Amino acid sequence: MFTVLLGAALPLIDFFIVNVALPSIDRDLAAGPSLLELVVAGYGLSYAVLLVLGGRLGDLFGRRRLFLAGMAAFGLTSLACGLAPDAWTLVVARVAQGAAAALMLPQVLATIHASTTGARRAKALSLYGATAGLSMVTGQILGGVLVAADLAGSGWRAVFLVNVPVAVAGLVLALRTVPETRSDRPAPVDVPGTLLLAVALLTLLAPLTEGRAAGWPLWTWVSLAVFPFAAGAFWWVERRADRRGDIPLVPPSLFDLVPLRRGLALVLPLSGGFGAFMFVIAVALQQGLGLGAVASGLALVPMAVAFFGASLAGPRLVRRWGTRVVPVGALVQALGLGLLALTAWRSWPDLSVGSLLPGMALAGLGQGLQLPVLFRVVLSEVPPERAGVGGGVMVTTQQTALTLGVATLGTLFLSLSASGSTATALTVTLLIQLAMALVTAVLALRLPRTVG
Repeated sequence: MFTVLLGAALPLIDFFIVNVALPSIDRDLAAGPSLLELVVAGYGLSYAVLLVLGGRLGDLFGRRRLFLAGMAAFGLTSLACGLAPDAWTLVVARVAQGAAAALMLPQVLATIHASTTGARRAKALSLYGATAGLSMVTGQILGGVLVAADLAGSGWRAVFLVNVPVAVAGLVLALRTVPETRSDRPAPVDVPGTLLLAVALLTLLAPLTEGRAAGWPLWTWVSLAVFPFAAGAFWWVERRADRRGDIPLVPPSLFDLVPLRRGLALVLPLSGGFGAFMFVIAVALQQGLGLGAVASGLALVPMAVAFFGASLAGPRLVRRWGTRVVPVGALVQALGLGLLALTAWRSWPDLSVGSLLPGMALAGLGQGLQLPVLFRVVLSEVPPERAGVGGGVMVTTQQTALTLGVATLGTLFLSLSASGSTATALTVTLLIQLAMALVTAVLALRLPRTVG
């Protein structure tokens, strides 16, 4: 369990660890806004696009084998990022790193799902949820510490190079401890579905992540116009394959499972708001207030501690209260976001890390009551032979939402900051995230009352 959770933590930490390193990367490599966006977006795009395929390959060739391949590739691509001599090399290495993460991460949920049952699965999924949420928060904390420490003069490069020994340790542990599992009826790779899903995600995410920095050129609008047609073509191809008795990349029949369908509908606003929050806080504290990387990371510690505590308490709370824990968590998160918005509005520019503590802790507590439970809900009725596909669909939804959150609310925050005050920009984006948390609370009432 420790080994597969290590594999779950690395990709999520790396999505966020780079946020606090961007100013240093810009100074060292003269990257400019557009290439800096690509350093973040290139990883997120390849990661999101290939996740479902990674799950299918694990079902087909064996999840342990793909986990090992993904861990090795992640270590090598992290080394390439850390040694990159220029900005474009870093962008290419980040794209490759995202692809390696997409091979590794779906095998974690699939291995848990295929090799545990009952109470052990519930505990394992809660630990996975705790690890996922904690990784996203601690990524920025760790990034701030590493950049400030400037180990052996490495500066920002340490945020990537630190992955190399961890990946080596993960490989050694996985060879000794991770069991081999695969689908009893593995399906061949769905080439048309894979290509169409890639086109759909790219035409949506690429213009949203790159549009602002590039000045919204014509290709961004053409790409967004293509997206609904690509998404519609993907769904039509998958439905036709399902009706023929083939096994498509994302079987539409999977969405007949009510817990999966309704759980994914909640993962979207929750993860989107979370991704935006982490990006906006990093920029507001470092560029708006002029705090250092360590101080901006320390501001997130109360959130990390509260999230972890709530995640560990989740299984016990779910046994007693069922999925009603989720709307309660959403309301607690909304209260925390409201406190943060009020604090930012009243205290700026004298905002301190200490003044953010109550809001951070409440927001983390609320998220910790939601995310691990939703992971359990989504996968509760997925059959073991579809564990890879089910896990791939869920983490693709989560990763797409994280990227969309950064692209949309992050862009809004940067635009408002450029045209007005950072305090107003931060308050507005926090209030929008509060509204998203309230929507999540309402939608959560439709979840099945109990979790299998």
